[in-house]
Amino acid sequence: MSTIKEIQDEIVEEFELFDDWMQRYEHMIELGKSLPLIEEKYKTEENLIKGCQSKVWVHAEMEDEKLVFTADSDAIITKGIIAILVRAYSNQHPNDILEADNKFIDEIGLKEHLSPTRANGLVSMIKQLKMYAIAYKTQLN
Repeated sequence: MSTIKEIQDEIVEEFELFDDWMQRYEHMIELGKSLPLIEEKYKTEENLIKGCQSKVWVHAEMEDEKLVFTADSDAIITKGIIAILVRAYSNQHPNDILEADNKFIDEIGLKEHLSPTRANGLVSMIKQLKMYAIAYKTQLN
């Protein structure tokens, strides 16, 4: 299993293959289509990420001491954003999620190419994934 840093580096390398942001947006849309989708029963108010312009649901479960995330969004770009985060942080130990930095977001230039409301949503998504890690970490101790 790859580490968070290795996965983040892969994502950065992928984004470097594209010359402009239209191609990167298309790539994000494709990533969104491959997102492990949340089951309908988890599309609840409780799993809705606060602070996002679009609706984004994230569900976490612990499997073999690793957090597994599923998600969905009602907007295609937002779905691509959460797909990137799920790819980076899913199937990882809660401690590793909490210790991971998010430099790769800046390295791919994501924040600077999002509207202010989408950039706030990105921060909210990261915060929610880390909150799940905190919650599950306490269960492990």
